[in-house]
Amino acid sequence: MSRKIVIIKNRSDIGAGTRGSDMGIDALEIAAINKGSEYFNKFPFIDVPTRNNAVYEKEKFVFGKRIEQVLQQCENLASNVAQTILNNNFPLVLSGDHSSAIGTISGIKTAVPNQKLGVVWIDAHADIHSPYTTPSGNLHGMPLAAIIGEDNRQCEINNVDEETISFWNNLKSIGTDQHKVNPKNLVYLGVRDTEEPEDLLIERLQIKKYKVDEVRTIGVEKCVQQVFEQLSDCDMIYVSFDVDSMDSELISDGTGTPVPKGFYEPEIITMLELFMSNPKVKCLEIVEINPLLDSHGNSMAEVTFEILEQVTPFIEGV
Repeated sequence: MSRKIVIIKNRSDIGAGTRGSDMGIDALEIAAINKGSEYFNKFPFIDVPTRNNAVYEKEKFVFGKRIEQVLQQCENLASNVAQTILNNNFPLVLSGDHSSAIGTISGIKTAVPNQKLGVVWIDAHADIHSPYTTPSGNLHGMPLAAIIGEDNRQCEINNVDEETISFWNNLKSIGTDQHKVNPKNLVYLGVRDTEEPEDLLIERLQIKKYKVDEVRTIGVEKCVQQVFEQLSDCDMIYVSFDVDSMDSELISDGTGTPVPKGFYEPEIITMLELFMSNPKVKCLEIVEINPLLDSHGNSMAEVTFEILEQVTPFIEGV
């Protein structure tokens, strides 16, 4: 197996509640430079234009903040991801906030619409709210609901305006009107900070969720093996690594919504090495590094770059 990496830099943070994740890619590159690494000179890259200036505009949509610009951003990202896959390359997507996953997954399905896609979501958060259930209105808490086409109206708490609903439906339909992922082909790793509407939806859809302690009890290797068994019917797998899946107290708080009692760096390295060793994995996305919130300098980016360096040979298959 040999895969050629193309880095897709998506410096968008308009789906988040705090600013700064747009600087996460620069922080990664600084970590590489300070280590004396030529990593970011080794691979071709694409810089996706952003709509981050939307933060200066008055917010119009309470239950889908900046949803119009997030839609445009995700459409552009989807196009770049799709083209990268159609060129037989491996998209290594480095993004700001996690709303980007809507674009990345939509891009994968645009390139290979007839293939069944599995999703591995390594994150402290479930990110499966919709405008009808969101407590914050931030789109980085909604990507999986958009991808599986789930509004969760059973848990509706918000009276959503028609324009937000229209943009939301367009987000769900990027590339295709069909749902991108079946909930049975979605697996959570490390989720530990959720709200009741998410918990009820996860239970109703029977989405598999591995808690941090559970992964440690059965072992990372066995856990990854079980994930692959669950996704055995999938033709392709997308892996999303949100850095807040790591322990905020022991590693870094340099992320938008840090949560303690998460994974340790060696666990993430082993996990990602095992996932990337599977030829079904066609895309890795890394998100939510926020150096402005890092109380220890650039530690989150430095740890994440160490992980990236360790994992890259397993993507390449060398």
